[in-house]
Amino acid sequence: MLTVYGEGRGFRVVWLLEELGVAYRLRPVDLFAVENDPDFLAINPAGFIPALQDGEMIMVESIAILEYLLARHGPSPLAVAPDDPAFAAYLQFLHLGEAGLAGPMNAVIVGRAFAPAAERNARVTIWALETFHSRLGLVIQRLANRPFLAGDRFTAADISVSYALLLGLRTSNYTPGSVERAYLARTTARPAYARAMEICQATKAWAERSPGCRAKS
Repeated sequence: MLTVYGEGRGFRVVWLLEELGVAYRLRPVDLFAVENDPDFLAINPAGFIPALQDGEMIMVESIAILEYLLARHGPSPLAVAPDDPAFAAYLQFLHLGEAGLAGPMNAVIVGRAFAPAAERNARVTIWALETFHSRLGLVIQRLANRPFLAGDRFTAADISVSYALLLGLRTSNYTPGSVERAYLARTTARPAYARAMEICQATKAWAERSPGCRAKS
């Protein structure tokens, strides 16, 4: 059975697996005490999440994991074929969800939540937020006349971008406009999203009851 290590960006992986109907288990990781988790560090010595174990195969990086799962468990309408006119947009937004949105937003969160008060408006934090909003403009433009990023159908690109927008929203670092609110209403209404949320929240609750574990999502 597949094992997904960590919530956070691991939510993208869990959501996709729920969409695909592929069996897996979710194993919590406490990033605040990862040095005390030798089993996880044996899987990913770099100590970040998510990681995926599939037999002897181990992968990290959430977008690479999405592409791997789609290739191994497809064909699926959640991926766009190379001969589809929407293929380029699909790839662009699949990767933009991390490189252009969640990555910069992570820097904003760290800069605002963990830096000393005098450093919370540091230039790098402002730059990261500006970067997020500039890339967000591409998403808004793309959604102006279509329900999803690849067109009329939901794909893994929507999982990637929705996670990033929800990360900003739930940490109070981003307020969605009308286009994004409508978009998130569509993507989060999917039954697989609800199942993924239930599983991640149950795993987090179990982890928080365990001694010495403070799993974060």
